[in-house]
Amino acid sequence: MDLGQVASLIAAIVFAILAGFLIYPLIRLGKLFDQIAQTVKDTGDHAIPALDESVTTVQKVNQSLEDVNQISSAASTTANNIGALTDLYGAVLGKPVIKIASAVYAAQKTVQGFVGKSAASEPETPVESQK
Repeated sequence: MDLGQVASLIAAIVFAILAGFLIYPLIRLGKLFDQIAQTVKDTGDHAIPALDESVTTVQKVNQSLEDVNQISSAASTTANNIGALTDLYGAVLGKPVIKIASAVYAAQKTVQGFVGKSAASEPETPVESQK
């Protein structure tokens, strides 16, 4: 064996040792990639039903919101109708009731004024003074 062959033999042994040291991290890296692939698959398997369930939940919430919108719309319509009826009663009955009340008040004051003046102008009788 000459010097070139010995150098190539040493280089081959060093290369084999270096390759041996690099094989272990590569095997671990391959296992890591396998675990990542399994994790992604499991995540996908669990995410699809969760997404389906969330879509169902959102649809039910939307249906409930539509029901609430219908109820609030009906309540708003009812409040508007009650307001219109109140205005109508106020316009139809308000002025006549006020006029009747003022006429009754005026008649009451007139009668009180008439009765009060006539009572003051009459002389007291002895029977009334004893009471």
